[in-house]
Amino acid sequence: MSISVNKLSKNYGSQKAVNQVSFTINKGEIVGFLGPNGAGKSTTMKMITGYLESDSGEIEVCGIPVIEDGIDTKKKIGYLPEANPLYADMYVREYLGFIAGVHKIKDQRSRIEEVIHTVGLTPEANKKIGQLSKGYKQRVGLAAALVHDPEVLILDEPTSGLDPNQIIEIRDVIKKLGQNKTVLFSSHIMQEVEAICDRVIIINKGNIVADDKLQNLQKNATGHQYVLVEFKGAVDIELLKKLSAVIEIKSLPPSTFTIQCANAEELKKELLKLSIEHNFDIVSLQSETQNLESVFKSLTT
Repeated sequence: MSISVNKLSKNYGSQKAVNQVSFTINKGEIVGFLGPNGAGKSTTMKMITGYLESDSGEIEVCGIPVIEDGIDTKKKIGYLPEANPLYADMYVREYLGFIAGVHKIKDQRSRIEEVIHTVGLTPEANKKIGQLSKGYKQRVGLAAALVHDPEVLILDEPTSGLDPNQIIEIRDVIKKLGQNKTVLFSSHIMQEVEAICDRVIIINKGNIVADDKLQNLQKNATGHQYVLVEFKGAVDIELLKKLSAVIEIKSLPPSTFTIQCANAEELKKELLKLSIEHNFDIVSLQSETQNLESVFKSLTT
């Protein structure tokens, strides 16, 4: 396991920020870590990186216990915190050189140029950090997290402040890095998580409320499934409501319906039978999944 978290807890006075959280992440996984503001995401990430001490529980990074050997685990981790700390008066290459020096990297110059290219900093690489836009400052933080070629990446809101084109570029960078690294990242942009991740962990009020493949979450969050059916001509919605598998129907004029049901395959059979009995022509009939935003809302409200 690249990351192993077991019964992790953290309290701030009487407030329980993280409550007995457990999960594991394997090499090559890109995992989205989601939750409302104040749910415990950043606190959990800080404890994994060793920047914040837990009250109880165990954390291992690449098989190394964080509590026992924080220096070695930090060598394995590239961390981009939510509040990206940068030295505004330093030039981009100067700052990355400083970070590379901390990690005692050999051949610093070639490695710095490599990460500058990787994160798309080349056009702004000759400027002081204080002269950069927020989006490019975020790229500097990502480059600093990558400069020592870590096995694990912990990214807290990595696309914050980026424009749509930059978001797509950083998304592609993360997907490429995830081929041979472990990536845990948080985001409030659900489309980003859907585009990048196969697996999602959702935390709410300090507790893990979901940890599964994205497609499984979309299917099982409410226990309901969805079918989209389009007829060639008009169909009386009252006929559809009589089908036993139907829970709720939404009409999309002129002749398309989104139907919530307990069993999509059973509903499809009923719709086909209905079409034969009433001579309805079905243009399309397919199962649908909920989007991640709907799943998130159902699990955190």
